[in-house]
Parts: sequence; structure tokens; C-alpha cells
Amino acid sequence: MKFTELPIPAQVLKGIEETGFTDCTPIQEKALPISLSGKDVAGQAQTGTGKTAAFLISVFTRLLGQQKSGGAHHPRALILAPTRELVVQIEKDAQALGCHTGFTIQAIYGGVDYMKQRDALKAGADVVIGTPGRLIDYLKQKVYSLKDIEALVIDEADRMFDMGFIADLRYILRKLPNYDKRQNLLFSATLNTRVMELAYEFMNMPEKVSVTPEQMTAERVEQVLYHVARKEKFPLLLGLLRKVGMERTMIFVNTKREAEYLQDRLNANEFPAKVISGDVEQRKRLKILSDFKAGILPIMIATDVASRGIHIDGVTHVINYDLPQDSEDYVHRIGRTARAGAEGMAISFADEDGAFYLEGIQEFIKQKIPTEWAEDDMFVHDYKRTKRPPPAEKPNRDKGGRSGSKPGGKDSARGRGRSDKPATKPAAKAAPAERAAVSAEPANGASGEAGSDAAKKRKRRRRSSKPKSDQPVEQKPE
Repeated sequence: MKFTELPIPAQVLKGIEETGFTDCTPIQEKALPISLSGKDVAGQAQTGTGKTAAFLISVFTRLLGQQKSGGAHHPRALILAPTRELVVQIEKDAQALGCHTGFTIQAIYGGVDYMKQRDALKAGADVVIGTPGRLIDYLKQKVYSLKDIEALVIDEADRMFDMGFIADLRYILRKLPNYDKRQNLLFSATLNTRVMELAYEFMNMPEKVSVTPEQMTAERVEQVLYHVARKEKFPLLLGLLRKVGMERTMIFVNTKREAEYLQDRLNANEFPAKVISGDVEQRKRLKILSDFKAGILPIMIATDVASRGIHIDGVTHVINYDLPQDSEDYVHRIGRTARAGAEGMAISFADEDGAFYLEGIQEFIKQKIPTEWAEDDMFVHDYKRTKRPPPAEKPNRDKGGRSGSKPGGKDSARGRGRSDKPATKPAAKAAPAERAAVSAEPANGASGEAGSDAAKKRKRRRRSSKPKSDQPVEQKPE
């Protein structure tokens, strides 16, 4: 289906043509006829399928066909996304597709100039695209109002749940006009029970459309799987990077610590690489993304926290250095390449741990990933070694455990017992009998030895005071 066959306004069609789009993707072909008729849509689609263009075209068409009713500063459309990178990408697409509509488009997200965004939002915007946190912040300050929202989009709804944003999302949705007075569009990687409950609560009888994982991973993405030992993964990675012309490569790992270690190893072996994760400062993140898009940075390492929010055309290769534990993340990862109908390659390493996730991934995508065996000449063993950084988290020594010195030693904070009191506590009080013996010494002038003999005699008397039942009490001679 071509875009010209759909009832799309001329201003929007012109923007579509200038971006180079002519034919609808599967999700656009299913969703647009419904959304352009004014109905609500709940769509199941991964990133890279064209869902962003689908909801932007619908929003612009809706706003162009409605009489503007609110004040100049009140937004008419609200698009919610879980990550900053995704917000930035949606804004970029919106500016391109809506360049002839005359709408003011504003992105709102954390990590950048707070007052600048606040002033821009207060000045007025027709379409607001943002993350829940900062939108709520400005809303509570009454910088803007949601009373005139005519179109709502929730992108990657399942990720909202995964990242713990659902409470913030519900807060915003309850501030909107009634669901029957606006058009609602929701897109998610999966339309699970939680997502559909959200849809039925805040949408007006949405119609479900979906693109299956099998459709998304077939044809456009060439997938390859290598079974390799954990210690051989890096030598194989170097071999692939040297032999295969990887112009723009994204490498995915499961932990931030592993990402940083891999970055150090690649840079030490003359493969420029940078890490992008949720902990990287926003300005640095934007610089890394900009360099990667421009081809200045050939390799970018990412965790799954950032993977769904990265939308970069021209990614030639995706490498799953670690197989993801979540099968859905596999599809999200390889969706970074082969975007907008282009071709790409996804290479996965299955080590001793990753092999456990392989079966679930193949069941989810409903196909077996082609396996290739790495020849000996593909491994590079003469590489520069780097030291693995220490663990990020250390045991809390204040809550038990050894402090590194011997119990009760010179530097120890406590003795051998379990008491939390300092080891250098005052000497324990003497027993009553001992106190009596000590107090008697100054009066009778007894020496330490005499005191000791007296104590022994008292102990013998105490023992003899309890005779055994089968022996008579021994009488002392007079």
C-alpha cells in the first residue's frame, strides 16, 4: 500500500515524500486505515518497523482536521516515551514529517537545560513529546495544561512497566480530558495483560493490530550464531572486526561493568569504542550518539537499558556479545540494524551461560538462528591485555563480616563476640566472692598468694557442701 492511497492531508504527504517514503510498512498498512478514521489503536510492533511514522501521521492528520480550541500555550497532542533517546528521535521524525504543517513541536526530557525547556513549553507548543518525569514536574508547576489534548500517543508501553514509570504514566493520563474526547494510540513490543489493562482503562475501545516477531526478523536481518567459550569471545570479536568490514557496529552486553571492560579492551587494541548506558551523563550521551551517526565513532557498546531508545539509520552490524536473558530484548537489539527496509547483519555469541537463553529466543522469534563454526584463523590471540576493573559493589563491612584484620586485633572494630560494643571496653566486674577477697586484702595484709589460697579453700568448701548420695560425709578430725 502506498501513502497516496490513504486519506492523508497534503501538508503531511509532502513531508512524507521529502523523507523518501512511498510504500507503507506492515504496521503502517494495518494501523493507518484505522487511526486515520479517528479510532483508537493498540499496536504490537518492535522498533524499526515504522510505527513512529504511523502515529505521527495520524496525530498530524487529527490536528489538521480539528478546529483549534485552546489557548496558544496549551498543547494539543501529547506523545509519551520511556527514554530520552527515544524522545529525541521521535522529535526528529516529527520535525521532518510535520515540516509543512506549521505545528510547534517541543521535546521534554531530563538531563538537559531545565529552564530552557521550561520557557519553551510555557511559550507554547502544539505537539509535546516527553518522558513522564519531567512532564509531571512542569505540570505541577502549572507551566502548561493538558486540558486541550486532542491526541495521545503512548510509545513502548511495555517498557514503561519495565522501567517503573507506570505510576507516573497513570498520573499524567488522569489529567487528560475524557478518553472519548481525544484519540488514543498505543504501541508496544508485546500486548500483554498489563498493557491491555492500561489500554482498556484509558482508551476508547482500541482496535488491536500487530506485526509478529517472525515478520520483523525475517529477510531484512541476516542472523548468525557462534557457539564459543567465554574466554574466546573477545578473540573472536577482534577477528570479526578485523576481517568483516563493520562500518557502524553496535555491541550489546548484559551489564554496565562488562560494557566498560569491553570498551577498555577494544580501545587498547585500536578499535575506538564508547559505552552508552543509563548512567552516562546526558551531554556525553548525545555526543556519543552524534559521533556514531556521523561515522566518527565506528563502535558503540550498549546495554538493554539504552537499546530501545536508540534509533540510528545505517547501522551495518549488531553483535550480541552477551545473549539477552529476555527474548524480547533480542528482537529489540537486532532491530537496530536493517531499519527502514535496509539490510543488516546480527551476530550472536552463545557462551556457557548464554546457551541457556538460546532456546527461549528461538521459540519467541519462531525460527532457528543459523549457526556457523568459527575457524581457527578467525580468532585473534595476540592482543593487548587490560586489567578487569574491580567489582562495582563491595560488601558493607558495617553490617557484619570480616573487616580484613584478625578478630579482636589492633585494627578491629569489635572482638570475637557478636556484640556491637567496642573491643576496648572496661574490664568486667569481679564475682562477689572475688570482690570479698580483694576487699579483705588491705585489712589483713595478706599477700596475693594468701588470697589465692583462700579462694581455693572456699571452692573446696563449696564442692564439699554437696555430698554424693551414695557416700557418707567425711568428718574432719578435731
